[in-house]
Parts: sequence; structure tokens; C-alpha cells
Amino acid sequence: MRIGPTSPTGNISRPSKTDTARRSSGGAQSTAAPSDAASIMGVPEAELTPNVQRALLSLMGEVDQLRKETERLRGRVRELESLADHDVMLPVLNRRAFLREVSRALALAERHGAPSALVYFDLNGFKAINDQYGHAAGDAALHHVANLLTAHVRETDAVGRLGGDEFAVVLTLTGADGAQAKASELADRVSTTPFDYAGRKLTVGTAWGCQPLEAGKRAEDVMASADAAMYACKQAQKSGDERKQA
Repeated sequence: MRIGPTSPTGNISRPSKTDTARRSSGGAQSTAAPSDAASIMGVPEAELTPNVQRALLSLMGEVDQLRKETERLRGRVRELESLADHDVMLPVLNRRAFLREVSRALALAERHGAPSALVYFDLNGFKAINDQYGHAAGDAALHHVANLLTAHVRETDAVGRLGGDEFAVVLTLTGADGAQAKASELADRVSTTPFDYAGRKLTVGTAWGCQPLEAGKRAEDVMASADAAMYACKQAQKSGDERKQA
């Protein structure tokens, strides 16, 4: 038989009817208590003393701040990556990032037999605009060409500035004939669309060269071939202009 606690006088203390009722009531409540009692971070409500609550709430606040800071840093990393890939002045890729896109297109051709094409552009009349109207006019011409090229290619294509007044476009999943047609269209659009500078309507022309991006080729070799084709086009245009003037 279990003996209850003794009273200070040494007599056995017997539970009162009130204590018995309270225990019975408490037992019933414990049995009926829901399993999803309120908790913080998995700690049952019964164990949440004021000190524990304060500590957990402080910890939760710190975790939330760390989460926000992590998101901010991730956004900053994305921003820096974008800045590292883009031209310092124009809304197009820089030479390094553009070469990466050329390599990707070559890899696509290697793995899936899906050729793309590279078009190399050089502006005609750019130096004359710089000399006559100043470098601000030349900058306006570069922005004009960059905006035209990006506005008239697909999102899957890539536009880059290779340096000075030279641009290039990767036409993804485009065969040789389609690339030639698209390059001619882009060149015509640039030369026939004027831009405004200081109240004047100015235009620039282009010479271009096109080179397929096929399996087995290297990015540097394709760039050199497209550059050579562009130069041949520029020389042909120059000869044609000289014949007209003669």
C-alpha cells in the first residue's frame, strides 16, 4: 500500500475532497488536451517559461534578419554578375561575356548537331560623326546601334560589343542561309534608321561578316573568320563608293 506524505505533526496527510476533484479534473483535461498545443520553434507551451520565451523570440528575430540579409546579398551578387558581363556603357554584353555565348552555341552544335551563326558588325561613318560632332554624338550612335540590334533579335540570341564601334550577334539555332538573311536585315535597319543628336538626324552604316557556329570549331577561330568576312565586306563597300564617285 502507498503511504501518503506526512504532516508536520507526524500524522499521515490525507487528500481532501477538493484536491481529489482538482486531480480528477486535471487528469481529464490532460487526456482531452489537443496534440497541437501552442509552441514556439517546436517547444511545447508548458515548457515556455518567460525567460525561454524571450530567448526564443530573440533567436527567431535574429534568424529572420539573417534570412533578409542573405536575400540582399544574393541580389547584390546577381547585380555584380550582370555588371561583370555587360558593356560599361551600352546595354549589351562585353567581349568576355559574348565569347562565352559563342562557346555555348558551339557546345550546342557539338552535342545536338544544332548549328547557330555569328554575325560581326563594324560601323561605317562612325569616325566622321565623332570628328564632326564630338564624342557625345559618337556615344549616341553606339547606343542607337546597340538598341536596334537588341530590339530586333530573339531573346535566345546574344548581342555584344567587341570594342570601339564593333558589334556581334549570336543567332542561335539558325542555319547559314537564315543567318545571312538576318544579318542583311539588321544591317539595312541600322543604315536606314536615323537617330537624333542635338536636333540633327544622323545615320551610320555597317559592314558585316557571317560565320556558322558548327561542331568542331573554336570560338576564337570563328570570331577571326567572321572578322575577316566583315573586313572583306568593308573593302567591297569602299570600292563600290569609289566607283560611284569616279
